[in-house]
Amino acid sequence: MTDVIDGRIYNFSAGPAIMPLPVLEKAREEMISLEGSGMSVMEISHRSDRFGRILHAAEDGLRSLLAVPANYKILFLQGGATLQFTMVPMNLLAPGKTAEYVVTGSWGAKAANEAARYGDTRTVFSGEKDGYRSVPARDELRFDPRDAYVHYTSNETIDGVEFSYDLDGQGAPVVCDASSNILSKLIDIEKYAVIYAGAQKNIGPSGVTVVIIREDLLDRRPRDLPPLLSYRAIANSDSLLNTPNTWGIYLVSLVCEWLEEQGGVAAMEKRNREKAAVLYQAIDSSDGYYRGHAEREARSSMNVTFRLPSAEFDERFCADAESLGMDGLRGHRSVGGIRASIYNAFPKEGVERLVEFMKDFASRS
Repeated sequence: MTDVIDGRIYNFSAGPAIMPLPVLEKAREEMISLEGSGMSVMEISHRSDRFGRILHAAEDGLRSLLAVPANYKILFLQGGATLQFTMVPMNLLAPGKTAEYVVTGSWGAKAANEAARYGDTRTVFSGEKDGYRSVPARDELRFDPRDAYVHYTSNETIDGVEFSYDLDGQGAPVVCDASSNILSKLIDIEKYAVIYAGAQKNIGPSGVTVVIIREDLLDRRPRDLPPLLSYRAIANSDSLLNTPNTWGIYLVSLVCEWLEEQGGVAAMEKRNREKAAVLYQAIDSSDGYYRGHAEREARSSMNVTFRLPSAEFDERFCADAESLGMDGLRGHRSVGGIRASIYNAFPKEGVERLVEFMKDFASRS
């Protein structure tokens, strides 16, 4: 029997991912007429005062939740984190400078490969040889303060590895792709020059990208760029250089409201750790039937990756789970296996339901 709540399933998808149900319900209520205006948010002008309030509510919500200092700009862009693989070096990597890349998974590798098109780059750490199972120890890396920047991915969704600490650039500006764990735990924004994130994990729907950038970085501009690829031009226009994803930004503002109601990022971090612990305990206590991918010190609280005794068992596991209302458990197409994504909006009871199913499935296999 499918286990559903208001017709919804337990959605373990890595992204686009589960949204908070209260956010969806409020958006449904206002879909036809926003604040009694007689227009949907998708119909109002992005230059209107009404949308201006929505835009600033989303910005203020993120600034409050993440304790973003006043000398940082929050930008709303499109193109996903993938476009940021290009925009970061375009805006920050000047001739004669080097960008250092810490690669702990597929997305970090893609970012490093893209940056190499625009200047000198160096990979100072790569987990590829061990199958992207680890992250470097806190004191393992050495950077040159003269570097253009240091880039890393704080949580790799495909392999399920996550940094447990804020990377120290040792004087070099730190750029972080935080797409899959932003808002899931407390971070020290002042340790970063740029943080960027696709929204479709913890911030909102797909189609919005958030960039948090320290203002002094806006003046780098090592090359003449088209306005839509320039952080400075986008910041100067208050993210309205072109028509933005108005619906997506509206939902970001609602997610921020929901997170505040839940107790903020500190409360979410506690819940996320509890959810992940329940699932990892099930893996560790299975006598090897379930085998976690990431090394224990690098385990992600957002994306739990593991395998069964064979690929055939993996597929049957996912098919049986789907029949019980648990979807999105297949690993990324590039690696296979199982991946349970348990972002902020994913309920603990869904994790508990998965663990019950894991025990039953193992007993029947």
